[in-house]
Amino acid sequence: MAALRNLPSLGINLSLVALVILAVEPYGSLCSSRGPVHFGSKTVYNGAGNGMCASAVTVHGYKCQEYEVTTDDGYILSVQRIPEGRVGGGGPNRQPVLLQHGVLVDGVTWLQNSPAQSPAMILADNGFDVWISNIRGTRYSRRHVTLDPNSADYWNWTWDDLVVHDLPALVDLVFKQTGQKIHYIGHSMGTLIALAAFSEGKLLDKVKSAALLSPVAYLSHMTTTLGVVAARAFVSEITTIFGLAEFNPRGEPVSDFLKVLCAQAGVDCYDLITALTGKNCCLNASTVDHFLKNEPQSTSTKNLVHLSQTVRDGVLSKYDYGSNDFNQAHYGEIKPPRYNLTNIPRDLPLFLSYGGQDALSDVQDVETLLDYLKYHDVDKLHVQYIKDYAHADFIIGITAKDIVYNQIISFFRNQR
Repeated sequence: MAALRNLPSLGINLSLVALVILAVEPYGSLCSSRGPVHFGSKTVYNGAGNGMCASAVTVHGYKCQEYEVTTDDGYILSVQRIPEGRVGGGGPNRQPVLLQHGVLVDGVTWLQNSPAQSPAMILADNGFDVWISNIRGTRYSRRHVTLDPNSADYWNWTWDDLVVHDLPALVDLVFKQTGQKIHYIGHSMGTLIALAAFSEGKLLDKVKSAALLSPVAYLSHMTTTLGVVAARAFVSEITTIFGLAEFNPRGEPVSDFLKVLCAQAGVDCYDLITALTGKNCCLNASTVDHFLKNEPQSTSTKNLVHLSQTVRDGVLSKYDYGSNDFNQAHYGEIKPPRYNLTNIPRDLPLFLSYGGQDALSDVQDVETLLDYLKYHDVDKLHVQYIKDYAHADFIIGITAKDIVYNQIISFFRNQR
């Protein structure tokens, strides 16, 4: 029962269960009557501010700057910049790096450990100009030019929209502010949106290289026990979640649903991180506590439906509206178009790192992704397999600096 009482704070892990549950039905009714609205991209510099910079960066002695960028569909995104390490260094033309978080978390995920173990600060201390993204709907990016975040229309988006709107706005911000092509690091869904963008020829003129951690382009072989149970049970509960445009793991409707799921025989909700992400080898208990105090973040229910379609269908496609008519209206064809990852330029430098214990980015699914990249230039594709790592180790693991980030830094420095 103690585990159940803690469910709201552990919601990020259980929320991923919904991806599998939502996969069993088509979702045409999640479309909106709101037509496309186009806004000019706008950047606002807010100095150090009192947001994430003040709460998670400057307290450790680093310089930090708060930016805002408005996407061309009106979402106002918060971006943090750590321009240099605690003791400076890196010279006047420090290489910019954009950090892109995954689903149900925000940019704080890169700042959860001590400075010596947090990816953002590791990169800054190694001479990089670090930029931290927060996608639409997360704590620091819950604004829009015209839409209220309490309205359903605000949440009418999927990761397709992150590919088309958020990621280009973020990359363009960094590119314009620094005058340099950027290095990109994505984790989990942050890898998905980058791969999809690259496959459609987006961002290629502004991205120098990309490091993809726990890549989740394909999800058919997830081994999470809770996911398997969820796929078989409580389908009737879809109607409860389905009425919510915002999927807020800390909200009462979602929390109640997840408590019911956890009460099922054979489902262990005590150690949810292990149950859903795999057996992480290298998490510090205090870091996990800190992580759970800061996360989870909201996303759109429609986004989770889209992710679940990848689980269900085994292909990487745009959002399926659930009926031929809706798809025809949106895409001009009855089936949603697929993202063709073989279109990713073979000379784009890519670093992929995945773990043998990862229950979300399963080894078989990563191998499927690598098969799509089999014709990539050999000297442009670096693949790292870490037998003992699971999903969370790549971000908050205490050994990630030595095992992962030192390798990424070397990879970035080798790109000319």
